[in-house]
Amino acid sequence: MTNKKISALTKKRYSSEKRFKAYCIAALALAMAILFTLLSSITLNSLPAFTQTHITTDVYLDKNLLDPNNTNDLEAILREGPWRSLAKSSLREMVPGVNDRKEKRELYGLVSVIAGDSIKYYVKENPNDIGKKVQINIPSSDDIDLLTKGLIDRNLPEENRTVSNLQLKWLDQFIYEKRVSKRFAWKLFNHGDSREAEVAGLKGAIAGTLLTMFVTLIISFPIGVMTAVYLEEIAPKNRMTDFIEVNINNLAAVPSIVFGLLGLAVFIGYFGMPRSAPLVGGIVLALMTLPVIIIATRASLASIPPSIREAAYGVGASQLQVINHHVLPLAIPGILTGTIIGIARAAGETAPLLMIGMMAFIVDTPHKITDKATVMPAQIYMWANNPERSFESLTSAAILILLIILITMNALAIYLRKKYERKW
Repeated sequence: MTNKKISALTKKRYSSEKRFKAYCIAALALAMAILFTLLSSITLNSLPAFTQTHITTDVYLDKNLLDPNNTNDLEAILREGPWRSLAKSSLREMVPGVNDRKEKRELYGLVSVIAGDSIKYYVKENPNDIGKKVQINIPSSDDIDLLTKGLIDRNLPEENRTVSNLQLKWLDQFIYEKRVSKRFAWKLFNHGDSREAEVAGLKGAIAGTLLTMFVTLIISFPIGVMTAVYLEEIAPKNRMTDFIEVNINNLAAVPSIVFGLLGLAVFIGYFGMPRSAPLVGGIVLALMTLPVIIIATRASLASIPPSIREAAYGVGASQLQVINHHVLPLAIPGILTGTIIGIARAAGETAPLLMIGMMAFIVDTPHKITDKATVMPAQIYMWANNPERSFESLTSAAILILLIILITMNALAIYLRKKYERKW
C-alpha cells in the first residue's frame, strides 16, 4: 500500500473519530438542554406556590363573644370561639355599607376559608389581647391570590374571570390602604391536603412518604444484604443458586405495578392488612427494592480482592469472622450506594401504591404506619388532575420538592461511595 493511500485512510479515520466525538458532544448538549428546560419550566411554574397573599384585617376580639361565661379558660375559648364570624364581621367593618346577601358573599370570598383559623391561632399565641382590637394577617382566597400574582388578567370582561368587579374595587382599596402583602407559603409544609388550593399543603404526603420509606428500609436493607452475603460468600455454586440468581435479576426488571397487584391480592386481600397504609405500601416497595439492593451488594462484595479473605483465613479467622470483620466493612460504600438508590427509586413510585389505595384524598397527617396515608408522588398525581388553576403551581412545587429530595438522596449515595471507597 502506497504512502498516499495510507495517508488517505489515516485522514478518513481521523475525520470519522472527529465526527463521532462531535455526535457525542451534541447528544450530551441536547440531553443537558432538555434537562435544563424541564427543570427551569417546573421551577418557574412552581414559584407562585411558594408565596401567599395576605390581607391585614382589624379584628375586635370581643370578650363577650369569646368568653361569655368569663371563665378565662383558653382551651374552651379556642374550642368554641366563633372564629369565622369574627373574620366576617372584621371584613364588614373594613367595607361598610355591604348589606346585600350577594355582596356579602363576594366580600367573604376575598379571604380564605381558613380565615377564622388565622384569628384562632393569633388568640392562642396572644391570649392577653382578648378584648382588644388588633390587626391580623388573613390568607386571601385562591382567586385573589392568583390575581395579585398576575395569573388572572384583571382587564378581561367580568364574565371571563373568577374575580368580580366589586371584588376588584375592594381589593384596590385594600392595596391603597397597604393591607395586602405577600408572605412565604408555610402552609405548603404545615397543612395537609385540601380541596381549597389556598389551604392545601404537603404535610400529610411528606409524613406518609417518610413512614412508607421507613418500613421499606427496615425490611429491604437487612433482608437484601443478608441474601447477597449468602449468595456471594456462603452458598455453593449449583443449579439452585443459579436459578435464584436468574430470578433475582428478572425481578429487578418487573414492572412496578405488578408488585402493587401482589400487595393488593396478598397483603390486603388475603392477610387483611389496612388499605391505604404506610405498612402495606412499605412492604410492597420493599419487595420492589430488594432486587436492586441484592444486586448492588453482590457487586460490592465481588469487588473485594480475594487476598483480603485469604489473609484473614491465614491467621485463623472463621468464615463468619472473615465476612463480618473484613469483607462487609470494605463493601459498605457499595452497599449504601445501592440501598440509597433503591430507596430513592421507591420514593418516586406511584403505580404500585395506586393499587393498594394510597391515592385517596386524606386530610389528616398520619402518625403510625397503620394510619391511612398518601405519599408525595400520589399527591402530585391527584393535584395534577384537579381542574382548579391554583393547583397547577402547587403541582409544580410538589414536583420540585420531590426532585430535591431524590437528588439529595442520590448525591448522598455518591458522597458515601467517594468517601469510603478503596482502590485496590
